[in-house]
Amino acid sequence: MKGGRENMNHKLFKKKIKDHKARVGVVGLGYVGLPLIMEFCRVGFPVCGFDVDENKTEALLAGKSYIKHITAKGVSEMVKTGRFDATTDFARLKEMDAIIICVPTPLTRHREPDISYILSTGQEIAPSLKKGHLIILESTTYPGTTNEKLRPVLEQNGLRAGKDFYLAYSPEREDPGNPVYSTRKIPKVVGGFNKESLNLACALYGEFVVKTVPVSSTETAEAVKLTENIFRSVNIAMVNELKMIYSKIGIDAWEVIDAAKTKPFGFMPFYPGPGLGGHCIPIDPFYLTWKAREHECATRFIELAGEVNTSMPEYVIHRLMEGLNRHKKSINGSKILVIGIAYKKDVDDDRESPSYKLISILRKKGAKTDYYDPFVPAIRPNREYPELAGQKSIKWNIKRLIRYDAVLIATDHSEIDYQALVKGSNLIVDTRNATRDIKTGRKKIIKA
Repeated sequence: MKGGRENMNHKLFKKKIKDHKARVGVVGLGYVGLPLIMEFCRVGFPVCGFDVDENKTEALLAGKSYIKHITAKGVSEMVKTGRFDATTDFARLKEMDAIIICVPTPLTRHREPDISYILSTGQEIAPSLKKGHLIILESTTYPGTTNEKLRPVLEQNGLRAGKDFYLAYSPEREDPGNPVYSTRKIPKVVGGFNKESLNLACALYGEFVVKTVPVSSTETAEAVKLTENIFRSVNIAMVNELKMIYSKIGIDAWEVIDAAKTKPFGFMPFYPGPGLGGHCIPIDPFYLTWKAREHECATRFIELAGEVNTSMPEYVIHRLMEGLNRHKKSINGSKILVIGIAYKKDVDDDRESPSYKLISILRKKGAKTDYYDPFVPAIRPNREYPELAGQKSIKWNIKRLIRYDAVLIATDHSEIDYQALVKGSNLIVDTRNATRDIKTGRKKIIKA
């Protein structure tokens, strides 16, 4: 924005941020949006959460949490401040000064980016957009989305980014359940449509995060997020491949990694598993490979990592079948207990969980499956495996484990007594090294 009047508006907005009087709206009340709202409210901003799911808004206003690592006490205290509100009425976006978009960005059935939630949110914002608004996108996406896709939707009523309103991108970096790095302790990368947009977005986040990291453009900020998660995907693929090789040789991959990480330089530990889970790592690489095709660039390294990681569930089932064969049993008709639906330990986040793929493969091969997860009492509806929706976790009973032909550890939740699990089971297939400290009954255990 240029000119004396615009500069004055910029200064006034910055002062409202400094005084914590800027009204902040957050669209999307999930694993990213809700922690963000709580931080804004904690430091004194008036904040309103927007979501299409009325169950979420009603729960929050009643002081209840629907995410495990966010306590009801924390939500209740936020409500009591009087600075928080939640609604399904998107017309109220016009009351906000800053609007932050935290909606899902999944893949289509053809493994292509689905930014429909971003664009539909833009359509909801556009009628309420006014001069001086600050719009920030946080959803993970490919470079160019903010400028090439979201901006035209926001501008459909005549206002222009950089002239009439501010526009920025700041990738979410949430790690659900991480006890060390909460939202406020994670540096915030920010890219702006123009200098003023960048300045205001950094000022807003700077009121509660440990550090803001400004970059030259929204495209660069979008690329940062993809790079972070592709880095993890590629390295996880490498250790998954090493796991399969070392297993053939008779070497424990986890022991190798734990020894290797004692080197104080040149090595960073990554650990194998049953497949990738969570909203980011299984999805983000495909966002860049799709964008790269537009520019006629090959992404062989990234795609190879994707192939290795997506093949892990099949490898795990193969190892399970080997174990059953030792007991002269076929997978067809066997009873299998899967430990863990959440994609990682000690959280209730089941997005893109490899457990769904594992259960699906087992059922197709004729196995009868149950699951136990203390954090996921029932399987939620999901697009890829709708047939699993509604299945409930069994109640934990060590004495009943003997009824199962095998127990498959897909998620290594801390509260499970693995010594008792091994003792009470016929066969254990451990994909997480959860049984590393077990001394007796090791012949029952197969690492996968």
